[in-house]
Amino acid sequence: MPRIPTPALDAMTPAQRAVHDTIAGGPRGGVRGPLAVWLQRPQLAATAQALGQYCRYDSSLPPRLSELAILCMARAWRAEYEWYAHKPLALKAGVQPEVVEAIRTGRTPAFANEDEAVVHAVMQSLDQTRRIPDTLYKHAIDVLGQDGVVDLVGLAGYYTLISMTINAFEVVPPAGTPNELDPL
Repeated sequence: MPRIPTPALDAMTPAQRAVHDTIAGGPRGGVRGPLAVWLQRPQLAATAQALGQYCRYDSSLPPRLSELAILCMARAWRAEYEWYAHKPLALKAGVQPEVVEAIRTGRTPAFANEDEAVVHAVMQSLDQTRRIPDTLYKHAIDVLGQDGVVDLVGLAGYYTLISMTINAFEVVPPAGTPNELDPL
């Protein structure tokens, strides 16, 4: 159980209810995980969910690359809830099962697609060094374009916030869901 439970609908303040209804009525279809924690601070929830909606649904990156990047962040932060929520989405978006499994176990996948290899390399670099070296940056621009690189870095920042929230407030997958992200 998370440290901060989702407030009951009838106990929400008008501000909490407004942001709840915005999130539930959008493409997510409900308020779960870290978004439910953020309801404690409706302005944070409203602002963060808007950024998240852009990162997931409106960026220049196709879902296959966005979901791959999200899995990289979930692995880096060992955010079980994020992995649980996005693994099926990544597979549905076309990320190969062997790529998902390699990321899960902390190995570098054998990528069939150069754009996926670049996304993974950028996410690894940001996680490990907090930078993108010049050669990788230039390659990422060549493969993803400038807009894609900007969106990828924005996604990395947003899913760092998501993963940090998941870990800090102990947001976990539903009971009976096995953990998949053992420590590296």
